Amino acid sequence: MSNIEWNEKTFSRFAYLGDPRIKGDFIAYTLTKVNMDDNKYESTVVVENLKTGARRFVENASMPRISPDGKKLAFTRFNEDKKATEIWVAELETLSSKRVLTAKNVRSIGWNDDSRRILAVGFKRNDDEDFVFDSDVPYWFDNMGFLDGEKTTFWIIDTEGEEIIEEFEKPRFSSGIWHGDSIVVNVPHREGPKPALFRLWDIYLWKDGNEERLFERVSFEAVDSDGKRLLLRGKREKRYLSEHEWLYLWDGELKPVYEGPLDVYSAKLDGGKVYFLVPDAGRVNLYLWDGKVEPAVVGDHWIYGLDVDNGKAVLLIMTATRIGELYLYDGELKQLTDYNGPIFVRLKPFEPRHFRFKSKDLEIDGWYLKPELEEDEKAPVIVFVHGGPKGMYGHRFVYEMQLMASRGYYVVFVNPRGSDGYTEDFALRVLERTGLEDFEDIMAGIEEFFRLEPQADRERVGITGISYGGYMTNWALTQSSLFKAGISENGISYWLTSYAFSDIGLWYDVEVIGPNPLENENYRKLSPLFHAKNVKAPILIIHSLEDYRCPLDQSLMFYNVLKDLGKEAYLAVFKKGPHGHSIRGSPKHRSKRYKLFAEFFERKLKKYEEGFDIKKVLQGDSGEEK
Repeated sequence: MSNIEWNEKTFSRFAYLGDPRIKGDFIAYTLTKVNMDDNKYESTVVVENLKTGARRFVENASMPRISPDGKKLAFTRFNEDKKATEIWVAELETLSSKRVLTAKNVRSIGWNDDSRRILAVGFKRNDDEDFVFDSDVPYWFDNMGFLDGEKTTFWIIDTEGEEIIEEFEKPRFSSGIWHGDSIVVNVPHREGPKPALFRLWDIYLWKDGNEERLFERVSFEAVDSDGKRLLLRGKREKRYLSEHEWLYLWDGELKPVYEGPLDVYSAKLDGGKVYFLVPDAGRVNLYLWDGKVEPAVVGDHWIYGLDVDNGKAVLLIMTATRIGELYLYDGELKQLTDYNGPIFVRLKPFEPRHFRFKSKDLEIDGWYLKPELEEDEKAPVIVFVHGGPKGMYGHRFVYEMQLMASRGYYVVFVNPRGSDGYTEDFALRVLERTGLEDFEDIMAGIEEFFRLEPQADRERVGITGISYGGYMTNWALTQSSLFKAGISENGISYWLTSYAFSDIGLWYDVEVIGPNPLENENYRKLSPLFHAKNVKAPILIIHSLEDYRCPLDQSLMFYNVLKDLGKEAYLAVFKKGPHGHSIRGSPKHRSKRYKLFAEFFERKLKKYEEGFDIKKVLQGDSGEEK
């Protein structure tokens, strides 16, 4: 059996699992594969019987939901001709199905306990054919486009009669779940004409057109219900979005389930117990509350999917060297799928090596991948910076890291202050100081890495990152001469325009950079744009046109100023794709991005070539675009 090589198209060989569900003996999940020829992703709902092991497939489907009685499966299917989402219901035994709703935009679906009614949550917009208009901010939102007067719409569907029996609207960004025969609705809290800050919520109980307010101006949301109790994720009241999320139960009285010291990603309520995912120093683990909190599934892995029924949990688990697979936990952990195992046997992924180092007043976690080297051979280094700043690196699979390690680069990544997976104090230390001590943490980590690896070549160091990582790449090239090349993706160069232009700038930038943006010197002092004259290394700037989180102005301004200063800068703008275009872009989009990424570092850190002709890079040796 021959080995598979890492290249810009290797990602298309993988199977991607998502949205796991369990009820009784049945599990369901979405399986997504890449179709490079047609430049699209093909999603299938897989239904498996845990007793028999039989697997069945529903093509062109996603968002599987098994009814409480374990007899039906609801799922969504996108209708390309109508540009609308259809909700279908199938009998689990036969998978014979019928369409019960067609709506332009559906975000979530969930069964009522009667296994007959479905709550679908979506949205409606003005949809004027000539222009968009709104009277609120944000005017647009990443991965959602222009909001255009959006209202959250709730449909209650009778699946037997195949009709909408109730419909109501709430302000945009609202959400809802069943709570017995009522619906609990989370609505962003407003105070006067200013925008909702998405850290305060009002929670209502809705039934038959009547509603009761359960909570006002709280920092938690209802995320699950067993019909008697609500599971709430958040805090009683937050000062900052960057604060950790905790857990509470409400049955008429608010009771704490988990109040730190770490964050909570997602949680499920089952038989009075609470299962929840916690990021911890580069890992994401499963914890269980049954009167007290206990670790359940803990290890060097990253759990990113969770559902529970009757004491059994289905989990999606990845590691630094493996794409995620499905597991069952019922006191013991059992792997259920192995879609990608045979591929990774032939790929030879690189295992990260962990190290800790002192940076100013803190102990920081770092990792690196070591390429295959001959004795005394020196190798170039690429430093990766995660998004956020409240993101986290560690034991999760990052395609670009494996790609570059396979091409003979050391890959270094750390969790500087501001990262998730540590105490709340650790996360908040970056606020109003972004680019200061967090940058020093990264630099201290690089120095410790050089101490550990004498084969690493200090004269050939590159840096890269997306979002906050893109900002930090821009910042690093203006603050240090260590880096000989940089790739900045969807990053920030000027905090003032980010504050006024980004979909979340009015509240998030004010948190990480500081209040009073029009007067606060941080908005200039911490912006790479105003330090552009210091850049000495070549930089490739990549951005996606449909990014409304860190809009294109950020990269275009930095590029224009660098070019005007006579610096070596290159800009590649992808016409489509949101902020997360690196994983959400079309297959050909992603392949081109990986090609640009690998070739830029190859030519600047290994071949020392002048220039970077993007068209020729994508054409390769054949003269035809790949």
